[in-house]
Amino acid sequence: MTTFHRLAAYAALCVALCLPTPHAAAQTPIQAGPGAWSANQVWANDTTHGGALNGYYYWPATPPLLNSGRALVLVLHGCGQTAGGDVINGSGDAGYNWKAVADTYGAVILAPNATGNLYSAHCWDWAATNRSRSYGHTAVLLDLINRFLNNPQYAIDPKQVYVTGLSSGGAKAMVLGCTAPEVFAGLGLSAAPPPGVTTGQISLVPSGYSASTAASACSAMAGSAAGAFATQIAGVILGTSDYTVAQAYGPLDAAAMRQVYGGAWTQAAAVSVPGSGSDVRHLDTNGKVRTSQVTVTGLAHAWPAGSGGQNANYVNATRVNYPAFVMDFWFDHNLRVAQGPGPEPDPGTPPPTFTCTTSTASSYAHVGAGRAYVSSGYARANGSNQVMGLYNVFLTSTLAQTAAGYYVMGSCP
Repeated sequence: MTTFHRLAAYAALCVALCLPTPHAAAQTPIQAGPGAWSANQVWANDTTHGGALNGYYYWPATPPLLNSGRALVLVLHGCGQTAGGDVINGSGDAGYNWKAVADTYGAVILAPNATGNLYSAHCWDWAATNRSRSYGHTAVLLDLINRFLNNPQYAIDPKQVYVTGLSSGGAKAMVLGCTAPEVFAGLGLSAAPPPGVTTGQISLVPSGYSASTAASACSAMAGSAAGAFATQIAGVILGTSDYTVAQAYGPLDAAAMRQVYGGAWTQAAAVSVPGSGSDVRHLDTNGKVRTSQVTVTGLAHAWPAGSGGQNANYVNATRVNYPAFVMDFWFDHNLRVAQGPGPEPDPGTPPPTFTCTTSTASSYAHVGAGRAYVSSGYARANGSNQVMGLYNVFLTSTLAQTAAGYYVMGSCP
């Protein structure tokens, strides 16, 4: 289900809440936030680079999409940017464009500022050779994550923690995902130089450096936590007009993460992404999507915010909306959280004697007929667990029954 449809569904929220919900009695109310970016906050002291980590957070008024709690997204700006000036919503634009996505998913967004003014450009310490969890930006950012995880008012689900960023922020996101894979269920890497590359090598992949080099560095960072790579996913995005960070680092990042995750891979066909993008995904031996690689035609070195974004200072508002895209990717393919009640069914080939049928109705009618169930106010198809929209009488969808008790959105195959 696209973010566009999820946003549209919220228009009927008040009606949905008035309808009887099968699981309502079992749900614990989750506190609504103010639905606005916070004032500048001061968090942990950075004993390596100096100063204290500061920045902003967005706590939505909307409920989380899953019963297990809210998702938490750490967003890291690039060099030459700040959280207040570029990431969060400003007076005339939406910055990196995370607010709308946060409202759709009921997710908390963190937008910190890099401490220490590294390289005189407010960069993150992605190229540091010290990869300890207690060093520099890694230490203060993991502390920030823990502050929100340990505060019950935010109701963060520890299985829905993600990290993303641009350039030095993207590179730092990769470092965090490698150093603490048990913390981050998904990565979103935009124009991100991989581990082992120096600050003088961002524009050209050095001779002898490969995905295997990056994968070895990543695995070494994880140490005893490496087992968590088995349930992590990663997305990368690159622009064909980026001449600041080598475009080759995009596919190299994705390939490196696949090597870290291990096993054999199946490449899916490229799929068009609104905003001049093309997405290529890889599935593991269990048929699970583990990596996404989006190439955006004409995108220079900038965060792909999509329509409404800042469109200045390394933020692009004319092409792919990556916050919407990557949140869909994370949510739909998270391997750590249950997408619906009970174990996920085996989506194997239906028995040859079964005849597929379709039904078009409101989400309310689908639930009443036993084709769907309700989770956090949303109707989800039985079997596939696909999100159909808010549980109400207004939004209609078509479900195809491809096997006994198994429904998918759309027509019969």
